[in-house]
Amino acid sequence: MQEGKAMEMNHVLVVEDDKEIREGVKIYLKSQGYEVYEAADGIEGLKVLEKEEIHLAIVDIMMPRLDGIRMTMKLREKYDFPVIMLSAKSEEVDKVMGLNIGADDYVTKPFTPMELMARVNSQLRRYRKFMERLAPRENIHVIGGLEINEDTVEVSVDGEPVRLTPIEYKILLLLAKNPGRVFSSEEIYERVWQEKAINTDTIMVHVRNIREKIELDPKNPKYLKVVWGVGYKIEKQG
Repeated sequence: MQEGKAMEMNHVLVVEDDKEIREGVKIYLKSQGYEVYEAADGIEGLKVLEKEEIHLAIVDIMMPRLDGIRMTMKLREKYDFPVIMLSAKSEEVDKVMGLNIGADDYVTKPFTPMELMARVNSQLRRYRKFMERLAPRENIHVIGGLEINEDTVEVSVDGEPVRLTPIEYKILLLLAKNPGRVFSSEEIYERVWQEKAINTDTIMVHVRNIREKIELDPKNPKYLKVVWGVGYKIEKQG
């Protein structure tokens, strides 16, 4: 599958007052699997942004009513998606200004469709990675420097891997998925072993072992706390 075809969910806004250029760019983007929105000037472009989810904008610098520089300044007040500016060679100063006020790249007219697509693909790749880093990761639990990855069944503290037994891992995961909540020994036993708790002394031993592995000072734990007479919890971290 071509990279462009894999990006069907990406919406691209083309803001260009030259209808021929705008139509040409639109046709090529559509052929690569992008959803394309059009605007003839910055005012129209900002109106599209209010109604549609846009992942990248291609913005001409010289346009009537609201030029590309001022449009980019306005959109940067609310949006962080990539902006590629189109500029004529005579607009060198404007091009530099565009980059300074928030544009991510520029393409000088005349340009080839392949050149523009290479820039579009590159910017969208960066943006996608950026958004992935920001997105909540449902199967990774982070409490301060403690990180538990359910997908890989890995535990680390301050970036250093920690080796736990399967039972220790299950106990820690249960507590880490509910930071601040106190679990009794009986509840931990029944959730981890999936059977009625008869003798819960083993829980105390496992908790001690977990602390030895994840705490810098096991006698003064940062993460795995005892609530005397009640049970155990993972302390919420600020």
